[in-house]
Amino acid sequence: MSHSPPSTPDSTPGAPRPVLSTTDAIAIIVGIVIGAGIFGVPSIVAGNVANEQIMLLVWIAGGVISLIGALCYAELATAFPNAGGDYHFLTRAYGAKLSFLFAWARVTVITTASIAAIAFVFGEYVARILPLGELGAPIYAALLVIVLTGINIAGVRRGAVTQNWMTVVLVAGLLLVIVTGLFFVAPAAPSATGTSAAGGGLPWHAGIGLAMVLVLFTYGGWNEAAYISAEVKDGRRNIVRALVYGILVIIALYMLTNAAYLRGLGMDGMARSQAVAADLLALAWGGAGAVLISILVAIAAATSVNATIIAGARSNYALGRDWPLLGFLGRWSARTGTPVNALVAQGCIALGLVLLGALTRNGLQTMVEVTAPVFWFFFMLAGASLIVLRVREPRAERPFRVPLYPVTPIIFCLTSAYLLYSSLAYTGVGAMVGVAVVAVGIVVLAIGLRYGGGPDATRQSA
Repeated sequence: MSHSPPSTPDSTPGAPRPVLSTTDAIAIIVGIVIGAGIFGVPSIVAGNVANEQIMLLVWIAGGVISLIGALCYAELATAFPNAGGDYHFLTRAYGAKLSFLFAWARVTVITTASIAAIAFVFGEYVARILPLGELGAPIYAALLVIVLTGINIAGVRRGAVTQNWMTVVLVAGLLLVIVTGLFFVAPAAPSATGTSAAGGGLPWHAGIGLAMVLVLFTYGGWNEAAYISAEVKDGRRNIVRALVYGILVIIALYMLTNAAYLRGLGMDGMARSQAVAADLLALAWGGAGAVLISILVAIAAATSVNATIIAGARSNYALGRDWPLLGFLGRWSARTGTPVNALVAQGCIALGLVLLGALTRNGLQTMVEVTAPVFWFFFMLAGASLIVLRVREPRAERPFRVPLYPVTPIIFCLTSAYLLYSSLAYTGVGAMVGVAVVAVGIVVLAIGLRYGGGPDATRQSA
């Protein structure tokens, strides 16, 4: 396999230019990572650990793991810049067959379950304003997926300005929660035993494992942020600074937000809450506060879902373009300027996952369970690809080298392996659904190689 991509920004007219400052890059990273999950996941985490100290340590550990992973991805992204991201790293390190399974997982599980998960957060908060009964949250989640998929099929695209406003809304919502919880509500009474009535009957180690899976779902997104390295001024130094400072900002915001939840609601109150931010603001500001935060979270969640729909459909299109068997996904509509088939397929799968979440009565957690084992398996392989490519391509220019190599990528891979184990051992039916879908991908790959031909080598990873 012969590859020789540039390790520095291309000089061609259409190539990315280093125009972003370190501050710009930090803002982009924070905007990508912070999503509506921080308004829904903390209550589930509180329901799976024994006390406040463990809960806060889990959130700190999630930030540290994210930081280690970000350093690994900074080396990969600056040494082998490519719009394919993880797909390109995996192709380069392990070949087209394994990268096909990753792309299949993105189409069927990773992206679609993320869409459904954040749609459930949207549904929970909208249902606080406009109740529709017991199934209100999944109904609103399904409507969001249908409406936003339809808008994108019609060719209406969200611009960069909307992404900036999403970040403003998210941070404003977090700051409102933090200030309210720390300064405007009375501290919640401690539980009689000094521990939470949490854990759901799981052993302590199982609760922590599941909590870590949930926390790292909320920290997710920094791996995509690493791909702006070609557009950051003096990227050799500043991309790692942006990743480190950006994740430190996120850790601080997440810790302050959880501290606010704890002070106002206590562990038991958090564990029982279906919309933890709304419940906290209702204590200080009554119904008006709950409505305000619900609106902020709903807007942020809808915009996050829209962004994921747009990005996911493009990766689905790339898979169909590269593999003839799935060529129907690789058709681009000249009339609408969108990959219509990819959008329809993605929307249908996401709706199926919303239905699964509704049947399990725990939509957000079920979606994390669907995603987690598949995500952490490929994340582990992506981390290991750093070592593989160091051995296979030792002369490739590496503008940034991960510190303490090979200890840092080994720690990341071992952590990913533990989270893969936790997501399989301690989660419910959702995890099995995710694994089964990837197993189907192996069959599709075999059929594609036998009857549909292998990948289009002239287009793959273009």
